Amino acid sequence: LNSCWLPLVKMSLQPAAGAPPQQFPSTTVRPTERSDRPSLNPLRSSSYTVLPASIAGLYDGLGPSGRAMLAPSAPKGRIYTVTATPGYGPEQQVEVSYTDTKLIGNGSFGVVYQAKMLEVDELVAIKKVLQDKRFKNRELAIMRRLEHQNVVRLKYFFYSKGEKADELFLNLILEYMPETVYRVARHYSKNKQFIPMLYVKLFMYQLFRALAYIHSLGICHRDIKPQNLLLDPDTAVLKLCDFGSAKHLIQGEPNVSYICSRYYRAPELIFGATNYTTSIDVWSAGCVLAELLLGQPIFPGESGVDQLVEIIKILGTPNRQQITKMNATFAEFGLPQIKAHPWSKVFRPRTPPDAIDLISHLLEYSPDQRMTPLEACAHPVFNELRLPDCKLTNGRELPPLFNFTDLELKIQPMYNHILVPSHLVNRTPVGQSSAEDASPVTAAGEERNSSTSLNVAAGASPDRPQA
Repeated sequence: LNSCWLPLVKMSLQPAAGAPPQQFPSTTVRPTERSDRPSLNPLRSSSYTVLPASIAGLYDGLGPSGRAMLAPSAPKGRIYTVTATPGYGPEQQVEVSYTDTKLIGNGSFGVVYQAKMLEVDELVAIKKVLQDKRFKNRELAIMRRLEHQNVVRLKYFFYSKGEKADELFLNLILEYMPETVYRVARHYSKNKQFIPMLYVKLFMYQLFRALAYIHSLGICHRDIKPQNLLLDPDTAVLKLCDFGSAKHLIQGEPNVSYICSRYYRAPELIFGATNYTTSIDVWSAGCVLAELLLGQPIFPGESGVDQLVEIIKILGTPNRQQITKMNATFAEFGLPQIKAHPWSKVFRPRTPPDAIDLISHLLEYSPDQRMTPLEACAHPVFNELRLPDCKLTNGRELPPLFNFTDLELKIQPMYNHILVPSHLVNRTPVGQSSAEDASPVTAAGEERNSSTSLNVAAGASPDRPQA
């Protein structure tokens, strides 16, 4: 089927008369490829130790061969002391020391080391990238703006010289998280099992909360995928990482369309759009959710064009209006006319209908028809998490989910009465914002944003995130 469609799709992906030609970079076909760009997240190692099966209840029933893994502690080694700048706060330099460095990731964009910070005796990830002296580093600038419990924390940064005289490297000292959604999903898939639905909900809710936050600042991640979703298996906390592709989108300014890992690439990017919005992250998140439910990627395209074929197989052929919404220069098109495949038949029979409903509102051709991340957080599929007696499968408490900040509650206030569970309303201790905020330091890291009081009444017209 793909061999018949590909020539037609290639012919149809031509700009309208008078429009500038679109560039579609050639892509080598790699059937087993999960990503176009290496994910420089703090978890890549060649040797591992087995996690206890009881941790967070996430690996129960998998058996020793199917449990997720953690990188072991490296032997004691050389101590490095550097002059670094804190990731947040004033520009004051401090000396920090670390040891036990070990290479855990590498790619075309740099390398990642695991290390132990001596001052606080905790593991960190150090991402080292070549710095062009002519430009500021966009990833650093963005990460210094971000403070959220579901976004990996930048602790410090410093510069170091390379072997060549003119080489300069930027080193980002990041919060270390021992797992990723990708690795957890892979272990379940290898054992022919599915991630328990409670954890699918926990992972996706925290991802949407992270996206709502960064989108409210006008920041688009542009590389949402399971490899970039870090996990603490002890607390079930999820944090978004790798802002190497992220950008603050400004209306009217063009952006590159060849961005985002292929399986998670929004259709407007395939059509060569350069005026896209943060809704490309929402599409990617929808692909992640579908993958967790299916046990495999929903759109496993082997090239950029084949990716569109995979999407059309399920969503059907986009109509003229949808094409225009994605990229107006492709208003005149000749795609093969294929009917949409019913969502209920895409997933296994026991898939919760509300989860399928959420996916159907995330994987929309028209970017402006996709749910916003905060709308997704308020979706009924997450109502289970808002129940007062909801706990992890091993009986432990859920990670903090409802300690919303003032900024978060101002994004789309009409959803506040859903986002803040009724059993938490009017339970605010004096001088604090919520029951959860009574202990501001969590296992996942310090929450420094001042949280708001639980006033959930919808206020004036919402400040819609820059999509």
